[in-house]
Amino acid sequence: MLDLRYVCDNLDAVRAGLARRGGTFDLADVAALAARRRELLALSEKLKAERNAASAEIAALKKEKKNADALIAEMKEKGASIREYDDELARVETTLSDSLLRIPNLPHASVPDGKDSSENRETRRVGKVPEFAFAPKTHWDLGEALNIFDWPRAAKISGARFTVYRGAGARLERAIMNFMLDTHTANGYTEIFPPFMVNRESMTGTGQLPKFEDDAFAVKNNGYFLVPTAEVPVTNLHRDEILNAADLPIKYCAYTACFRAEAGSAGRDTRGLIRQHQFNKVELVKFARPENSYEELESLTRDAESILEKLGLPYRVVALCAGDMGFASAKTYDIEVWMPSYNRYVEISSCSDYEDFQARRMNIKFKDADGKNRLAHTLNGSGLAVGRTTAAVLENFQNPDGTVTVPEALRPYMGADVIGG
Repeated sequence: MLDLRYVCDNLDAVRAGLARRGGTFDLADVAALAARRRELLALSEKLKAERNAASAEIAALKKEKKNADALIAEMKEKGASIREYDDELARVETTLSDSLLRIPNLPHASVPDGKDSSENRETRRVGKVPEFAFAPKTHWDLGEALNIFDWPRAAKISGARFTVYRGAGARLERAIMNFMLDTHTANGYTEIFPPFMVNRESMTGTGQLPKFEDDAFAVKNNGYFLVPTAEVPVTNLHRDEILNAADLPIKYCAYTACFRAEAGSAGRDTRGLIRQHQFNKVELVKFARPENSYEELESLTRDAESILEKLGLPYRVVALCAGDMGFASAKTYDIEVWMPSYNRYVEISSCSDYEDFQARRMNIKFKDADGKNRLAHTLNGSGLAVGRTTAAVLENFQNPDGTVTVPEALRPYMGADVIGG
């Protein structure tokens, strides 16, 4: 969340930053609540000081065998007033906290202006888009012909937007997952295998709650949520901790299945692996010093890109405009892989710097050289979405006879050069 003091002291600047994102954010209520909070704190503290003084005076009177009834009555009145102020203060702080939790992060100065994805800025393209001497198939048609996906049985056992992988399809998904983890751990990331269910505090810490609860899968009656991304459990590893500055940056990679309701996406990408309720993903998470976090964003993005480069998949990187960024992000790069069936690039990773937005929610700090506790910066990005990588491999490396050539980097994991045939 944003720093309350910064918001109150810089209302015009905060309004301008939020205006770049689009939408309407009422900061007047936040400012009014913050002012009332300060007023209540002052009133309560004043009365508590007076009550403490009266308590000392009563003790002295009793020691001298003098009547203290008037002071005792006065102290009881002050106690009742203190309780009223403290009760109102608790209500104000709850409302204020909820308001702050619903305000998005401010875009970094380097983020381009724009209202939606049409105004994102391409930063680079890598690799050559394949040219086919035949009509290329979609990955879902390839998968059906190769008998590596079973969509009807997935729908039978779960419903729409689920997949059963079988045979070479299951092996390809697992090969890609292991290849990603091996690549990232070789690049200095510590592998984490976290729980796939998290509590409400964890979802709130990374920014999924309270604003996006409709997109989450809640486990009924026990307060758990299925993870929408490994970002949630891995970033929360250090909630309420003070990190050692010498350990920064801390770099983690993690595989999880991910679960998303995809609320509001009806009719979009209903076929294939692109938009599923359950999908596999390898996530990269970093904890960094504030002065280095944007360097760490560039290197994290390059680490995610390296998977596509090693696989020989064409892709591009775009800097998201302010109006297209995620709720908690201060700056985001999307990596988009070429998908022949779409005849365009499709997102396969988002790499974001959240600055101290998440760390303030989770109370993640580090002790600097002066011994002062400072909020860390958090970053993450997909390294990559496994199912979308599977789809991209099938479509980009398909052959005229309906087989698919396995990229060289995956052959040790697959134990095969070709799928089908």
